[in-house]
Amino acid sequence: MFLFSFLEKHEYKFHDSKSPKVIVTINRKRTRAKAFREVCQNFRPVMHHFFLERFLQPADWFEKRLAYTRSVAASSMVGYIVGLGDRHAMNILIDQATAEVVHIDLGVAFEQGLMLKTPERVPFRLTKDIVDGMGVTGVEGVFRRCCEETLSVMRTNKEALLTIVEVFIHDPLYKWALSPLKALQRQKETDDDLETSLEDSQDQHEGNKDAARALMRVRQKLDGYEEGELRSVNGQVQQLIQDAIDPERLSQMFAGWGAWM
Repeated sequence: MFLFSFLEKHEYKFHDSKSPKVIVTINRKRTRAKAFREVCQNFRPVMHHFFLERFLQPADWFEKRLAYTRSVAASSMVGYIVGLGDRHAMNILIDQATAEVVHIDLGVAFEQGLMLKTPERVPFRLTKDIVDGMGVTGVEGVFRRCCEETLSVMRTNKEALLTIVEVFIHDPLYKWALSPLKALQRQKETDDDLETSLEDSQDQHEGNKDAARALMRVRQKLDGYEEGELRSVNGQVQQLIQDAIDPERLSQMFAGWGAWM
């Protein structure tokens, strides 16, 4: 089941408007941060209804909500390490039997999201609805602890993970950087600058150079380097959570990403 399908079913409204009109509102606003806050004030998270509707027994409800929270935490940390982007609600599924999240469309990896026309500034999707499914504790408690445990395990097995990533360096078919055309297609926008951007690019960063850069960034993340500082597991998780829920960063996301839900 698509996460987006569930959210749409529960009548998301913004002054009685559906999500497409909200997208237009955000795009037309002169100040994106102000527009984002205005939209968020008119949206109430509905993800908790998923558990109330499908798991009627208290023990089952608690178990599935716990499984959901753990899966979000694990996928968020793994996604951050490999630089997985394009995490809009149509690229996240939720298993209706186990309540665990499943990510699809993994084509924008190794921080290629930063190369999109509207760069993605959040490390993973942790919007209000994602948090709403975790219960009253939100990102504290189970989610934070599972993030720390997942990151700790990946740090412990750093060399094995880097070896796997390094294999891609020798794969001639893998594209380490999005072309300008692919970047525009990802966000379904075209403009008069397309031809110019294609001419200016000339594939400046291709092949092994991009692969080496991606590998170096993965290593930095596993070592705990964030913004030039070496952080502990707890400190790194704290920074990532803050970045993921930061309204300023979310307001700068591509409108189709649906940062308000």
